[in-house]
This record gives sequence, C-alpha cells and structure tokens, in this order.
Amino acid sequence: MEPEEFEGTIGRYWWESTPWWPPEPGPPPSAPNVLIVLLDDVGFAQLGCFGSDIDTPAMDALAGSGLRYRNFHTTALCSPTRACLLSGRNHHTMGVGRIIELAAGFPGYDSRLPASCRLLPRMLTAHGYAAYAVGKWHLTPEEEAHLAAPRDRWPLGVGFERFYGFINGGETHQNVPALVHDNHFVSPPRSMEDGYHLTEDLADRTIEFIDDLRNVTPDKPFFLYLATGACHSPHQAPAEFIERYRGAFDDGWDVWRERTFARQKELGVIPDHAELSERPEWVPAWADLSDKERTVYARFMECFAGMLTHTDHHLGRVVEHLRRTGELDNTLIMVMSDNGASSEGGPVGSLNDVRIWNGVAQTVDEAFERLDEVGGPRIHNNYPWGWTVAGNTPFRRWKREVHEGGVADPLLVHWPAGITGPGEVRGQYVHVIDVVPTVLEVIGIDPPTHVDGVDQRPIEGTSFAPTLGDAGAADVHTTQYYEMFGCRAIYHQGWKAVVYHQIQSHEPGLDRVRWELYDLRSDPTECHDLASLHPDKLAEMEALWWAQADQHQVLPIDNRPLSSFVHGRPTGPRPRSRYVYRPHRAAVPEHVAVSVKHRPHVVRASVDIPAGGADGVLIAQGSVLGGWALYLLDGRLRYVHNVSGRSQHHLGAAEPVSVGRHDLGMRYVMDGNGGDPATVELTVDGAVVVAGPMPEFTWHRFSLTGAGLTCGRATAPAVSDEFVAPFTFGGTLYEVVVEVEGAPALDPLVEALDAVTTQ
Repeated sequence: MEPEEFEGTIGRYWWESTPWWPPEPGPPPSAPNVLIVLLDDVGFAQLGCFGSDIDTPAMDALAGSGLRYRNFHTTALCSPTRACLLSGRNHHTMGVGRIIELAAGFPGYDSRLPASCRLLPRMLTAHGYAAYAVGKWHLTPEEEAHLAAPRDRWPLGVGFERFYGFINGGETHQNVPALVHDNHFVSPPRSMEDGYHLTEDLADRTIEFIDDLRNVTPDKPFFLYLATGACHSPHQAPAEFIERYRGAFDDGWDVWRERTFARQKELGVIPDHAELSERPEWVPAWADLSDKERTVYARFMECFAGMLTHTDHHLGRVVEHLRRTGELDNTLIMVMSDNGASSEGGPVGSLNDVRIWNGVAQTVDEAFERLDEVGGPRIHNNYPWGWTVAGNTPFRRWKREVHEGGVADPLLVHWPAGITGPGEVRGQYVHVIDVVPTVLEVIGIDPPTHVDGVDQRPIEGTSFAPTLGDAGAADVHTTQYYEMFGCRAIYHQGWKAVVYHQIQSHEPGLDRVRWELYDLRSDPTECHDLASLHPDKLAEMEALWWAQADQHQVLPIDNRPLSSFVHGRPTGPRPRSRYVYRPHRAAVPEHVAVSVKHRPHVVRASVDIPAGGADGVLIAQGSVLGGWALYLLDGRLRYVHNVSGRSQHHLGAAEPVSVGRHDLGMRYVMDGNGGDPATVELTVDGAVVVAGPMPEFTWHRFSLTGAGLTCGRATAPAVSDEFVAPFTFGGTLYEVVVEVEGAPALDPLVEALDAVTTQ
C-alpha cells in the first residue's frame, strides 16, 4: 500500500504541533471469515455428497447445510489451479502454465508469480484481515525452495502472515513430511512411530492459528487457506482407516462407476439427461482381470478411500472448532479439489511414483508380494487408471488433460449467514478464477488497482456471489479457455471445443491434431462429438481459443514437459565441482544439492571415532523411495545405492574403523562407456578397503517427497534396510566433502523423448 501523507501539524515545539496516526485498516461491517479448503487429486465423483460410497460425513454435512456446485472447473493440474485460486487470474497470466518444477523460459510458463498479480491474502490484509496458509504450497520455484533462497516467492513473501506446510514439490511423505514453518524448515512434532500423520498436524495448526488470533483480538476476520496433501499420492493413512474399506472395492471399477452414476442422478449433481461416458479402451474391464490383478487394484483403492475418509475426519475437527467457538455461521467455507483424479499410477498402479522419472517399471507381481506394505510408510502408492476413470464419473479422461474428467471438480460452499437454499445444487458454470472476485464481493471490497507501487492486472474471473442467494441467477462466466501440456479446450456459452494430444508424443502433431465439439447443455459428459455436424461452429470456437491464447500468454504450445530438464531453465545456486556439507543442519533439497547421478564422484568425511567405536550416517540423500548413503554399521564403513525402491546395492568393509581421526570416503568410478555398471571403492585415509561393482544407478530423481541431502543423519524412512533413520552418527563429524567430475548425466529417457518430439 502507498504510505499515508501526514495529516498532523509540526511546529518548532511540541505545544505548536499536533500528532497524527494513519488510520488502521479495517474490514467492512460483518465481514465474514473465509476458509478455503483445497483437496488434492480428488475427482468429481469421490466425495459422498457427489455420489461416492466413500465415507466423507464432514463434507457431506457441509453440503447438507450449504451448496454444491456441479459445474465447477479447474485447470487440470495442481500448481496452475493454485495460482488461479489465489489470484483470480488465469494460470498462464500468472506464469504457471504447468507445475512449478516444469518451468520454461516463456512468460506463461516461467513459474514466477508476477508482481502485477498480487494474491488474495495481500488484498485482504490491506482491509484488516489476518491471512494464514496451511498445507501444500507448490507455488515457489523449485530452485528457490531452500534455505539460501530469497523468500519473496514463499508464502510469507506473497501476502500470508503465517505458514505451516510444505513447499518442496507437489507431494510429500504423509508420515515424515518435509515441513516449513513460516520461512524455515522444521521437523514434524512427532515421529511416525508415535502415530504422526500430516493431515492431523495440518488440522491442529489450522485450529492453533485461529486460536492464536482470537487470544489477541476476538473480532478480526481471518482468511485461512488450508491445502491438504491428501489425496495426492502417496496414499498413506492410519491402518484403521484403510482397514475399514477391506473388500469394499472387490466388485471393481466398472460396477463402481455404474453405482456412482446412479447415485449422482439421485443427488442431482449431474443432470437427468447426462450419459455415463464409456470406459476407455485402454482400461481393461474388471471382469477380464486376473485374480492377482483384482486383489492388488482393490487394495490400492482401499488405501485411497482410507486417506480420503481420514482427511474428512480432520476437516470435520476444524469445522467443529468453528462451531464450538461460535464462528461457523459467519465463516464462508469453500471446499474444492485442484483437478480431476490422478492417472500418475499408470495402468497397473504404482508402488513408487519416482520410478516414472527414472524409467523403472511398475509390476503387479511386486505389488502383490508387498501387498501388506501398501498404504504404509515404505510405499509411495497410487491407484491404476481404472480407478482414475471411476473417480471422474461420469466424465471422460483425467488430470493433466482438459476433457471434463480433468477439469470438472466438486465445489462445496457453506455460509449460513450468506446463502439461501441449504442443501441445494447449483448448475451455473464456475471456474476457479471466480473464487477471488466472489470472496471480494461478499466481503464488500474492490480489488486493488496497485500494490506496493505496482499497477495490478485486472481480475480475470467473474463473481458467482449472486448464486449464493439465487438458484436461478444467470451464468456470468460465459467464456473460458483451457490448456495443459498441449491439450486445449474452449468453453463458450454452453459449447466446448477440445483437443487431446498425448504428452511427449510427436504424433499426430500439435498443428495437426483434430478438434472435437460438444454441446454441454445437452451432453455434459462429452459423449457425442458434433465436429462434423457443425464445422462452422467448430471453426468459430477454434478461432476463439487462439484469441484467448494470445490474450493470456498461452503460446507457445508445447506438449513436452520433460524437455524442461534439457532446455535452459533457472537452476538456482551455480553448480560447482566441490560441495561441503556440515552435520546436523537442515536437509538440502535435491534440486540444489550436489548431483552425483552417473558422473564420477568422490565423498570424504572427516571424523573422530571415539573409544568403543561409532555407528551412524555420514551423508545420505533420499529415502526409502531411492537414494544413497555412506555410513558406519558395527564400526565398519558401508555404502548403499537404492534404485527407486526396487533394489538396494550395498558394499561394506570387512574391518571396523579404528579409534581416532580419519578421512572416510567412497569413490564412484565409471567405466569407459559412461554407463552401468560402475565401480565403487570405499576408502579409509585414502586407502581402498573394499571395491565392488555398482550394477545400476539412479538416472534422474531420487525422491519426490522432499527428502533431501542430510549430513550426520538420515531421513526416514531410511534409504537402506540396514538401519532405521535418523541413525545419527555417534562420533564427531566435522564435515563431508563431495567432489564431482563433468556435467550431470541427462536422463536417457528425457533425451530420447526430446529427440523424437523435435523432428
């Protein structure tokens, strides 16, 4: 805000002067609290109040005394939807055309939230609101999500006054998350052995933030953004929540879709004339699966359902706290998801989502062998495509694509003081960019024209506040473009034109792919392509999409997200050949830590071994999902490399390290071809004590859950089965030096795909 001009008087002496203070900002009378709850990867059909048989009583209760919006839309992906939700502008306008990690050097894709598009918390604190964020962030560029980074794109740098959650990536381990409190990393308040779970912690912090505010001021309204890690993979929940669904999905995804579709019509969350889209040909019929496949796939879905019910339980605690403290009636609550159900589990489901980054296959046989671990801390599980399609019932396709299955999501609005028709369903077209202008309208404030001396771009969404009190209010958001990884769509006055193009594929070509056309008024599930019947309408819609693309900096269209890793992008701290790490400090995120992947490297740890010996980790990177570690066990120097949780390759010395000061190390020596296998040598004071082959090495990513590089301890769950994290080193560790040669090897999968798509 601009500084106020002094309105007092200043004379030579105090008796000739009049003091003056600028007025404190204050909200309009009766301004409501605002609680926005953003679920992750929850499809249109997965809440009970939208037709599911998964237990979500807290959200169902909000729907029963609030409103359900059956025509709510998002961007099809997490970071872009979050940018829209908090700004009221389209995702390319915000520079977030993809997830933050896939930044590209174009205005619509650079992952830099522009100063000309300040977020809702900055708008509200200027009018006397408190503004807090809890949970998943995923809007800080990857190369700035570390302790040496500037904080202007962390939550507190963009307008929030308090933050507790995670900023490294779009997912985290639910039992051992990589947490940030305000502007620094912190450890979870309890261990997973003591029953810690992130969702419970986030609910605790939400209640804590509200109580801290009320302990000082009983009437200051708050804006609280609660973004759960659930139900993004890994689908980890307390065993008792998963166990309650044992056998619940044994009938399979085809039967589940039919039953859910029938309930959706009974509930009115889809129109009576809507059709159930066909199961796509690349998803097998449940009846055609083997017994082993059915067992595995049902277990994957049991874990998702348990996680969703667990999340609902803790959201219910937040709502009950508002009720108990008398604040529920005048709190505007909006509950939504960020995109359609996730397809990242692939055709057979996933035990470890990091494998796709390394070209490592998932198999049903391995999942069957590890069935009892699925849903627990050692597995990063996600369900297979069949359950994705079911989760988006009755729509086509899924997250990352812009058919309705990717962009149609549930929306609940609860505000007893400001709505009419509790329990009703609204059918007006709403997009996530409409949330900000709606909040501003119901509070009674205008969006700022300039913030911190920077002119602000206009809000691009349209308020749907009239629908809160009038079921018959007219549609006011009549045109909306979509784009995600080359998939494109345009909605205009009930019509929708849409393009699907496979990610990272050259065929048939972004400039040659066919547009489809649907009249959503009669065909909301996109079952009947009218492109051949209405070529003039299709041409009009396609031209409108290009105009919107020009207006909102969507171009250039690019369906090659993996190319971001081989074409120039910001890298944060400058890579170097020598890295020094000191013990017992915050984990260094993988993106800014030393990259040892498929390049010669040497690790040297300076230690003092006390009388009686010492065990523990000298340096570790990653977790049970993948990574490496150098450590002492039974006094002997050991090394492990964990390849995407599929295999662990160990090497160890025969004799314990003697008492006293030593340099303990390892050397990774590559063969002349620069590929697998290589040789690992373990050294004590420069002398090789053991050497052996390293048959394979991780190519691209060690972990996806924020597990970084640690010195003197390990991140749980541990990268090796030989020890339990943190396995803190028991001697004196002075520092660990890692030296690397050459440039980091590029993922061969990325290189191959990039070569194909640039022909």
